Amino acid sequence: PDSVSYWDGNGVSGSPKIIIDVSDQKAYFYRDNHLVGVSKVSSGKDGHDTPLGDFKITQKNIDHKSNLYGNYVYPDGTIAQKDVDVTKDPQPPGTRFDGAPMPFFMRFHNGVGMHAGFLPGFAASHGCVRMPDQMAEIYFQNVDLKTPVTVRR
Repeated sequence: PDSVSYWDGNGVSGSPKIIIDVSDQKAYFYRDNHLVGVSKVSSGKDGHDTPLGDFKITQKNIDHKSNLYGNYVYPDGTIAQKDVDVTKDPQPPGTRFDGAPMPFFMRFHNGVGMHAGFLPGFAASHGCVRMPDQMAEIYFQNVDLKTPVTVRR
């Protein structure tokens, strides 16, 4: 069914490649030409579209945080302002910026990458490709820097 993410790649050799299809909101993981995994995703919403094209993974960071999106928080940790965009929302005095967690971050184009995150069932991100936690971890463990990533419609 459409809602299922799965991994069949354990013990399968071959070069990794990921194809992200924004029209069906899935990321397909290949070893050589064998499909070994499929993950549901939530890609960029209108106005924050995930870039289309051919890319390569340029960074892997297991506990990455956004430097653009997150919350402004007081020193005691309480939230002063939620879901801010640092390029648009002025920072209240006495607060610090706490970037949104992006676990298992796999950067592939400028600030855009795949990572674990909330999947509402449609394109909802600021451009990144959100994946279920378990699938983000599996993909993260099975890609290298320079793994090809194709984003298509």
